[in-house]
Amino acid sequence: MRVIIIGGVAGGMSAATRLRRLDEHAEIIVVEQGDHVSFANCGLPYYVGGVITERDSLLLQTPASLRARFALDVRTGAQAVAIDRDARIVSIRDVTTGAIVDEPYDHVVLATGAAPRDAFEQTAGAPVVSTLRTIDDVDRITLALADLPSAGRAVVVGGGFIGLEAVENLVRRGLEVTLVQHGMHPLSPLDVEMAALVVDELREHGVDLRLRTSVESMDADGVHLDDGSTVGADIVIDARGVRPAASVAVAASLATGPTGGIVVDALQRTSDARIFAVGDGVEKIDAVSAEPTLVTMAGLANRHGRTAADAIAADAGLLDRHPAGAVPALGTAIVGVFDLAVAMTGWSEKRLRDAGRAHRVIHAHPADHAGYYPGAERLTMKLLVDPETDLILGAQVIGRRGVDKRIDVIATAMQAELTASQLSRLELAYAPQFGSAKDPVNMLGYIADNAATGLTDGIQWHELAAAVADGATVVDVRSAGEHEAGAIPGSVNISVDELRDSLDRLPAGELIVHCQVGQRGHTAVRLLRQHGREARNLDGGYLTWAAGIRMLAADRSLEKESA
Repeated sequence: MRVIIIGGVAGGMSAATRLRRLDEHAEIIVVEQGDHVSFANCGLPYYVGGVITERDSLLLQTPASLRARFALDVRTGAQAVAIDRDARIVSIRDVTTGAIVDEPYDHVVLATGAAPRDAFEQTAGAPVVSTLRTIDDVDRITLALADLPSAGRAVVVGGGFIGLEAVENLVRRGLEVTLVQHGMHPLSPLDVEMAALVVDELREHGVDLRLRTSVESMDADGVHLDDGSTVGADIVIDARGVRPAASVAVAASLATGPTGGIVVDALQRTSDARIFAVGDGVEKIDAVSAEPTLVTMAGLANRHGRTAADAIAADAGLLDRHPAGAVPALGTAIVGVFDLAVAMTGWSEKRLRDAGRAHRVIHAHPADHAGYYPGAERLTMKLLVDPETDLILGAQVIGRRGVDKRIDVIATAMQAELTASQLSRLELAYAPQFGSAKDPVNMLGYIADNAATGLTDGIQWHELAAAVADGATVVDVRSAGEHEAGAIPGSVNISVDELRDSLDRLPAGELIVHCQVGQRGHTAVRLLRQHGREARNLDGGYLTWAAGIRMLAADRSLEKESA
């Protein structure tokens, strides 16, 4: 059996090494256009920042090491330019000499990944521009940084995962950094009130945020933005995102989908039964909508490479059972933003609203571990729930510690199709330095259960103004000191401990109750409803409301400036 794998790194190398473990006698050729077939692309920003000090640490395997251990024929500097499906031949061009050789195959695995968007146009004297995706990129960046004065200036275009990692590490290098983001906040998959924490963290570390702006041009004066401003820059990191690198597949008339990615089945098989595809250039099935989507995550690429190898081995009669297919993708992700960890899985509230899908929203602000144990830090958590089935549609978690554990538990619950209420019944590890007897994930489950059973009705921060306009009264059940430190305009302050004896002070009509984070508000709503009052709890309390309102106010200010 002869297998040609086009592309290395996560998906391609997972397919190649898994296939060798299944078939010692297969001839496996790996074709990689670049000089490096197996490297830690997720570590590249941290080498730029000096966190990873040795460049060789990024190089996981070499052609020589792969030949020695796995008997792989790895050809770097080689580009697959065409696939003749009828003749079962891959044409491979030497990128140095231009010579082309034709290699026959029994199976092909496409692991061509993703490609950056169109490059910026530059004029003479413009700053160095680079993406941050390959070893060549990181060499270009570190060389440019080495020639800069101690206080150089950098512009990062795009506030996604790579963009934020680039920002953090350039600041760590001592540069003045400007982040240019087309949308209203970095990390567009986050909902706006959650993104407020990311914005705050960036500004606390001196990052110049230019939101709702795009780059128009670059020259010796710097980076010119579409709001009319110019930002001086010695180096520009282009982190605007990627698109599927599917040109070889398209030229071979393999099916591609609405996202531009290569269409595959659960075993990573393309529209040609002998050709498989894995990684960032391939469409996945969305776990929430069951529709095609693009999810560019290393974990998925690794798993799907393994699946493709299993399918090829099964076709050759080497497996005793049918291989397991890929499961729909949740898009679970986490990124560090200076001292914050920001994680998400599934869909956001904005995405659900834009799709017209019914949903219930839950916010919570628990401590990452027992409050009486030193060092407890607040987590900011958001859960999106289907109101009919109680299934989890998505989650976002932000904090300084314990974020990864909580998002992984929720993602696992989603894949297992546990309901949001069932989160309250998960038995999770507890000691005071690691968590609480009621873990933050359990707390989300308790809130979800209260909502599902109708015990407490909630209202979202962005729905409050409409409720007040309809005649509702906002009741702040925090202490007088908390109220004085910051309050919702027009709210009535009666602490939860005084509420039972102050019912006659409350005006007629609906009451919207809030505390700092929502817990005391729940207690107040239960009290009021059992005294015959119509009451709802402001989900997430004052903290969530204040974050959302502040972000909307800042966005309106930007719109006025643009106008």
